[in-house]
Amino acid sequence: MTAMTQYNGYDLDSVKEAIGEMCRIFSLSGFKADYFESVRHELMGKGKVFLKYETGNQDKEILKKREVSRSASVTTCTLYARNDAPQLDEEEHRCIGLLTDMVMTFVTRSEMQSTIERLTFYDDNGYQNLRSFIRYVDQLNSQKKLGEYSAVHFNLRHFSLINQQIGRAMGDVVIQKYIEMLQNAVGIGGLVCRVGGDNFVAIFKDNATENVLTILRGVPVTYDDYGSKRVMVSSSTGVFCIPEDFVMHVPGDIIDVIISASTAAKSGGKDSVVFYDDNMRVDKKRVMVIQQLLPKALKEEEFKVFYQPKIDVKTGEIVGAEALCRWLHDGRIVPPMEFIPVLEQTMEICQLDFYMLDHVCADIKRWMDEGRKVVRISVNLSRKHMMDFDLLEHIIGIIDRHNIPHHFIEIELTETTTDVEFKDLKRVVNGLQQAGICTSVDDFGMGYSSLNLIREIPWNVLKVDRSFLPLENETEDSTRSIMFKYVVAMAKELGLECIAEGVETKGQLEVLRENQCLVAQGYYFDKPLPVDSFEEKLDMHCYAL
Repeated sequence: MTAMTQYNGYDLDSVKEAIGEMCRIFSLSGFKADYFESVRHELMGKGKVFLKYETGNQDKEILKKREVSRSASVTTCTLYARNDAPQLDEEEHRCIGLLTDMVMTFVTRSEMQSTIERLTFYDDNGYQNLRSFIRYVDQLNSQKKLGEYSAVHFNLRHFSLINQQIGRAMGDVVIQKYIEMLQNAVGIGGLVCRVGGDNFVAIFKDNATENVLTILRGVPVTYDDYGSKRVMVSSSTGVFCIPEDFVMHVPGDIIDVIISASTAAKSGGKDSVVFYDDNMRVDKKRVMVIQQLLPKALKEEEFKVFYQPKIDVKTGEIVGAEALCRWLHDGRIVPPMEFIPVLEQTMEICQLDFYMLDHVCADIKRWMDEGRKVVRISVNLSRKHMMDFDLLEHIIGIIDRHNIPHHFIEIELTETTTDVEFKDLKRVVNGLQQAGICTSVDDFGMGYSSLNLIREIPWNVLKVDRSFLPLENETEDSTRSIMFKYVVAMAKELGLECIAEGVETKGQLEVLRENQCLVAQGYYFDKPLPVDSFEEKLDMHCYAL
């Protein structure tokens, strides 16, 4: 960053010339001006020598001035002379003081401008920030050059695991080196900016796209001085090749586009780079429609609770059920995949989860009042809830409002993807356990550090993901069969209930029995049922095996 070199008609060269002339006239041997961003920096000696002028031996200090600005920055000026230099009279001291005051004002204003620039357009780690990106995009737009550029939003993939592996200090080194590689690929005509955590944006000329995407797809990064320690770093990236006819009203027009593409890259499977296209523009409109419809849909209770039974594989008895959401809108059922992922993008999914818990509790209370058999119902909660520090109070408050015994509710949580989420998940599960509320881990084996998940968190139930369940006619020595066998055995050894999801065939049911996995859920028994159909099944008590 370059400091401002001109203030009130004075530039740096003219100030240096004036100082040299002062030193010659008054027989001074040196002059030094220092700038510190704060008093603390001054005490630590962490400042910047703004001006320095030397003509000979600096035997003695004849004048030192110090000024603290309103923003607490500190400027000092020190003048030196030789021991044999003539004594200065009062008028000479006054003249020197006036010139020194002028220099201090120049230094303070120049460096404050530089500091304001840094604080405004750079983050605490020295990366250019989102304001830098917006300013640069505005400049390109005003010059009508946007059509020559491409923009990206990227998120470093699984970086919490890298931090866990090599430590946060070395992780910061890895990020720095990775971004340096990108900056070199972007070149002089581009920009790489950090928008928070491990999220970045960049804009660059189209001819740099291939080199940039090569790095974003994945490269090894060396993080020691000897070149022997490396980690692979890759990113989930959204790309927007800005068309020649693109009309930008505000920089947010570009930012929204690349974040949409980046979100698709993050959740879209194997391809870590997604280019924004017309289909995504349609999807974006669909997202906006769903978000606009949500408040009214909640108020008018368009979301319905469907129940998928959980069956004892030895007796056929209904021992529980999972509550699943279906949206009845304009006379049709909207499939969950059309709205759940959309709501997952924001905290709106939490409203729907609490709505589901509330309606499940209302159903259980009615079953109790009607003298029906009551089974434990599992209710899914999104990872988004981990951001809610008062989540326990919210869950317990809903259950207690309906006067439901806590053991009739099971809170089903998916595996986490980061170490931060893991700590929050542990806190929430412990709290639910203390309140007597059952907890289950969904999709076990699909997320973050699965063994740590069941070693450190006191679950009641482990739901084995359908990807572990052997397919029809698979042999006992197949990978799926072996993994399923030992996951179930481990769960039982740890004292966990074990439920297999996605059971669809009689052969799979036999595999569950053989491995002592006692509870099944899946289409072999029933699809998710509307409440009245599920109540009929409850009245029957069990399924024929």
